[in-house]
Amino acid sequence: MLCDSFLQMLEDLLLWCRNVGSAPLVCHCRGLMKVATDKVAGKLSSTLSWVKNTVSHTVSQMASQVASPSASLHTTSSSTTLSTPALSPSSPTQLSPDDLELLAKLEEQNRLLETDSKSLRSVNGSRRNSGSSLVSSSSASSNLSHLEEDSWILWGRIVNEWEDVRKKKEKQVKELVRKGIPHHFRAIVWQLLCSAQSMPIKDQYSELLKMTSPCEKLIRRDIARTYPEHDFFKEKDSLGQEVLFNVMKAYSLVDREVGYCQGSAFIVGLLLMQMPEEEAFCVFVKLMQDYRLRELFKPSMAELGLCMYQFECMIQEHLPELYVHFQSQSFHTSMYASSWFLTIFLTTFPLPIATRIFDIFMSEGLEIVFRVGLALLQMNQAELLQLDMEGMLQHFQKVIPHQFDSGPDKLIQASYQVKYNAKKMKKLEKEYTTIKTKEMEEQVEIKRLRTENRLLKQRIETLEKESASLADRLIQGQVTRAQEAEENYLIKRELATIKQQSDEAITKLEQAENTIRELQHQQQWHKCSSRYSEDFVLQLEKELVQARLSEAESHCALKEMQDKVLEMEKRNSSLPDEENVARLQEELIAVKLREAEALMGLKELRQQVKDLEEHWQRHLARTTGRWKDPPRKNTVNELQDELMTVRLREAETQAELKETKQRMMEMETQSQINNNHLRRAEQEVTNLQGKVQYLSAQNKGLLAQLNEAKRRQAEIECKSKEEVMAVRLREADRIAAVAELQQHIAELEIQKEEGKIQGQLNNSDSNQYIRELKDQIAELHHEAAVPVKQLYYLSLNTVSLVPLSLTQKSDQMSVI
Repeated sequence: MLCDSFLQMLEDLLLWCRNVGSAPLVCHCRGLMKVATDKVAGKLSSTLSWVKNTVSHTVSQMASQVASPSASLHTTSSSTTLSTPALSPSSPTQLSPDDLELLAKLEEQNRLLETDSKSLRSVNGSRRNSGSSLVSSSSASSNLSHLEEDSWILWGRIVNEWEDVRKKKEKQVKELVRKGIPHHFRAIVWQLLCSAQSMPIKDQYSELLKMTSPCEKLIRRDIARTYPEHDFFKEKDSLGQEVLFNVMKAYSLVDREVGYCQGSAFIVGLLLMQMPEEEAFCVFVKLMQDYRLRELFKPSMAELGLCMYQFECMIQEHLPELYVHFQSQSFHTSMYASSWFLTIFLTTFPLPIATRIFDIFMSEGLEIVFRVGLALLQMNQAELLQLDMEGMLQHFQKVIPHQFDSGPDKLIQASYQVKYNAKKMKKLEKEYTTIKTKEMEEQVEIKRLRTENRLLKQRIETLEKESASLADRLIQGQVTRAQEAEENYLIKRELATIKQQSDEAITKLEQAENTIRELQHQQQWHKCSSRYSEDFVLQLEKELVQARLSEAESHCALKEMQDKVLEMEKRNSSLPDEENVARLQEELIAVKLREAEALMGLKELRQQVKDLEEHWQRHLARTTGRWKDPPRKNTVNELQDELMTVRLREAETQAELKETKQRMMEMETQSQINNNHLRRAEQEVTNLQGKVQYLSAQNKGLLAQLNEAKRRQAEIECKSKEEVMAVRLREADRIAAVAELQQHIAELEIQKEEGKIQGQLNNSDSNQYIRELKDQIAELHHEAAVPVKQLYYLSLNTVSLVPLSLTQKSDQMSVI
C-alpha cells in the first residue's frame, strides 16, 4: 500500500510537470517533488528494518532524481554514487516478485521523467544524464551499508524533530554537519540552520521582481561569469541565469546600501542548485543579516579588512616563517585570501569540497574560513617558502584547488586541528577597530588640514593678486608722479626763464629811467645820445636774427644727425648675421667637399678609361693576325674580345653611375641650398615681422608721447600767453607811468623855460628866441619817445622767444 501511494504521487507529479511550462510553476514542481520525497522518507523510516536493501536503494535512487541540480554534476549515467561516504558493502539479498514489479514500475516512471523535455530539463539541466535503470541498479543496492541507512534515518529524525535536537544536542548536530549533510537533506537542513523556513519577506518576492533595480546592468554583466562551466548556468538566458538574476535583483532592492557585489552571486548560485528561488532568496537574506556577509559586501568592505587583519595575525602566530616570507615578497593577505571570505571558497575549490565547507559555514559561521585557510597554508608551507610572488599566485590559483579532489575529509580534519581562539579574535577585532579609528581620525585631520591648506592657498593667491595689483598701482603712481615732477620741473624752468626775462626787462627799464635822467642832465648831447640809442637797437635786432639763424642751423644739424643714425641702424639691420655667415660657410665647405669627391671620381673614371684604352690597343695588336691562327687561338681571341667588351661595358656603366651620382649630388646640393635659402627667408620674414611689431608698438608709444607733448605744449602755450599778457600789461602800465612822468617833466621844463624866456624877452628879440625854444622842445619830445620804443621792442623779443622754444620741442618730437 505504501508503494502504491508513492507511485500515485509520482504520477501526479509527472502530469503536473507536463502541464506546466513557465519558470515559476517549474519551481513549484520542484517544491512538490521535495515534499513527496520527504513524505516517502518519513513513511519508509518505520519499515526500513525488514526491507533494508531494496527499499533503501529505491528511496535513495528517487531522492537522487528529485534532489538539487548539483547531483548531476558529480554522477554518471550508469553508476550513480551518493554524496555520503561509501563504506564496506553488505551481503546481497534476493528480491521478491512484488519487489521486482515495483522496481519495473519505478523504472517506467523514471524513463518518463527523463524523456519529458518540457518539465525536467527546464527545472534542472543536469538531470538529462542522471537517469539510470532502476532494475540494473537494483543489483548494486545490496552494496549500501548499515551505517548509511542509519545516517538516512538519523537525518530524517533530526529534520522532523529539529527544534528539540537543536536545543538539546547542538554539539552532536555540529559534528554531523562536519561529517557532511546528505545531498537530499541539504536544502531543508540549510534552511533550518539559518532559520529561514518562514520569513515574511518571502511573500514580497514576487512584488520585488516587478520593480526596477539600479544594479540590473551590473547583475546582467556578471551572471555569465558565475559558474560558467555548470550546466544550470552556462547557457545564455537559461533558467539558471534567470532565477539567479531574479534573486540578486530582489536582494538589491531589499538592501539598497549593499546593492550588488560580484562575489555574492556565487553564494546565490549554490543555493539555487539546492532549492527554489524563493527559498534561496530567504536563505541568502538570512546569511547576509546573521552571518556577517552583509558587512563583508558593503561598499566600504570594513569587515573584509577586519578578516584580513585577523587572518594575518593568525599566520604571524602559527606560521612565522611563512609570514616573514610573505612580507619579504610583498605578498599581502588580500591577494589570495579575500575571495575565500567573500565566496566561502566557492571560487577556490570544486563544488563537492566547497559545498562541504559551506555546510560547516551554515552551522558555525566564518570560523571555518579561518580554519580552512590556515590549514591550507600549513599544508603548503614548504612549497610556498621556495616560491616568489608570481609563483605563489600560480600555486594558489592552480595547485591548491585540486589538492583535495579525492575527498574533502582530509582538509576538514586538518582545519579542526588549527588552534582557533574566539577571545583572541575578539581582542584582534578591538585592536583593528582602534587602528581604524585612529586612521579615520588621521584621515579626518588630513582632510581638515588639506581643506585649510587649500583655503590658505586660495587666500595666498588672492593676496598675491592684490599685492600685484597694488604693486602695479604703486608703479603706475610712481610713473605718474615722475611724469608730473618732470612736467613741474619744465614748467618751473620756463617760469624761471620768464621771471629772469621779466627781471631783465625791469632792470632794463630802470636803466632806461636812469638813462632818461642822464638825458635830462645832458641835453647838450641830445643828438648824439639819440643816434647811439638807435644804433644800439639795430645792433640788438641783428644779434637776435643771428641767434635765430644759429638756432635754426643747429636744429637742421640735429635732424641730419638723427637721419644719419636711422640710416646707420637700417644698414646695421640689413647686414647678415654671424650665424647666417657661419651657415653659408659650412654650406660652401660641404659643396666644395662634394665637388672634390666628384672630381676624384672623375679622375678615377678617366684613369679606368685610359687603362681600358691601353688594354684595347694591346688587344687590337694581338688580334691583327687572328685569321691566320688555328681555331683554338681564334676561340681564345673571341673570349678576349668578349672580355674586353664586358670591361668596356663595365667602364661605360661606371661612367654612367658616376655621372648619375654627380647629378644626384648636384641636385642634393641645390636642394640643400634651396632649403637654406628658404630657411633664411623664413628667418628674415620672422625677424621683419618682429621688427614690424616692435616698430608698430614703438610708433604707438611715440604717437602717445607726441599727443601728450602736444597737450602739454598747448597748456604751456596757454600759460605762457597768460604770463606774456600779464607782463605786457605790467609793461604798459610802466610805460604809461613813464610817459606821465616824462610829460610832467616836460611841463616843468616848459614852465622853467617859459620863465627864462619871459625874462629874456625883455632883453632880446622875442620872436627869434621863441622859434629856437620850440625847436628845442620838439627835440626833447623826440628824445623822450626813443626809450619808449626801445622798451617796446624788448617786450616783443621776450614774447617771441617762448613760442620759439616750443616749436623746437615739437620739431624734435616729429623727427623722433
